[in-house]
Amino acid sequence: MGSNSEYCYSGGADACIHSWKIPDLSMDPYDGYDPSVLSHVLEGHGDAVWGLAFSPASQRLASCSADGTVRIWDPSSSSPACLCTFPTASEHGVPTSVAFTSTDPAHIVASFRSGDTVLYDLEAGGALLTLESRGSSGPTQINQVVSHPNQPLTITAHDDRGIRFLDNRTGKLVHSMVAHLDAVTCLAVDPNGAFLMSGSHDCSLRLWSLDNKTCVQEITAHRKKHEEAIHAVACHPSKALIASAGADALAKVFV
Repeated sequence: MGSNSEYCYSGGADACIHSWKIPDLSMDPYDGYDPSVLSHVLEGHGDAVWGLAFSPASQRLASCSADGTVRIWDPSSSSPACLCTFPTASEHGVPTSVAFTSTDPAHIVASFRSGDTVLYDLEAGGALLTLESRGSSGPTQINQVVSHPNQPLTITAHDDRGIRFLDNRTGKLVHSMVAHLDAVTCLAVDPNGAFLMSGSHDCSLRLWSLDNKTCVQEITAHRKKHEEAIHAVACHPSKALIASAGADALAKVFV
C-alpha cells in the first residue's frame, strides 16, 4: 500500500511493478475492468519481483527480484524511475523480501535465499551491515523480513521453522526460536510493537508477545494445498484486526 490509501503496488513474475489507483470503495466489484486504475508500470528488473515495501516517511518504494537486485523507486513522480540499484547476486544470492527500517527511513533491510540479511543505506548507496541471521545449523532460506515499528530490530522468518530477532545497530542475533512445525512463510508486527504474528505451512497462525517471545495464541487458519498453507499475514494499522491469506484460495480476517 502507498500513502493515504491512494495507490497500491504489485510485483509480478513478468518482472514489472504496477502502480494502481485505489478505486472508490463504493464501486461494484463485479464491474468490468477499468484500464484507468493502472497508473504506471515500473520497468527495470530482469526477472520475477518477489517483494515490495513502501515507506510513507521517504515516499520511496523498494523492490527485490529473482534477477539478484534490490531497487529503490520514486513512485510518486509523474514518470517513476529507479533511483538506485543494489546488486546482491554475487555476494548474497537472490533476495526474497525487503523492508524499510522504522527507526531510520534511509535504511532498508533485505533477506535472501542464502539465509543472509543485509542492511542497506539509501543515501550512501551501499550495504551497511550483514546481520547474523544464519543459524548454527547452516544457511536456511528466509521467506520474509519485517522491521519493528519503534525499535532498531529486524525479524526474519525461515524455512527451518525458525524466527530470528536481529539488532540493526550491531548486526547481532538477539533471540532465535523454533516457531512452527513447518516453514515460517510470513510475519507481521502490530503497529504498537507489542505482538508479532507469524504464518506457516503447518496451517497455523501464531501470535507472539514481543516482550517475552512466548506464543499467546494459535489459530488453525487454512488448509494445505500442494504442501503449502499460509502465504501472508497482516495487522490492521489502527483496529484490533488481523488477516491471513492461504494456498486454499481464502483470505480471512480475525477479530
